[in-house]
Amino acid sequence: MDYVKAFLVGGLLCLIGQILIDKTKLTPARILVSYVVIGVLLGAVGLYQPLVDFAGAGASVPLTGFGNTLAKGVREAVQEDGFLGIFTGGLKASAGGITAAILAGLIASLLFKAKDKS
Repeated sequence: MDYVKAFLVGGLLCLIGQILIDKTKLTPARILVSYVVIGVLLGAVGLYQPLVDFAGAGASVPLTGFGNTLAKGVREAVQEDGFLGIFTGGLKASAGGITAAILAGLIASLLFKAKDKS
């Protein structure tokens, strides 16, 4: 049942993104940034964690989950380090994911040859 919940929630997030791409003039980059910001806002007010508890990876893997991780990291760092935690918490909490994304991009760039769109 966990897989079904993850699929439904993750699929719904993707469906909303695809509808925004198809039906609006928003660029994919703006939609991606919007997802991160929505995740930060929902995480900051405590509304995103219940969704993560329900759907697991279906809610934590998409970009909204990245935003939630940033908000959670800032909240925890502010409690531990005070004002300085505003600047360091999000980076500490998401460092592993950012590093994995950079390494995956590096490996892909070494394995595949980029081509012009022309």
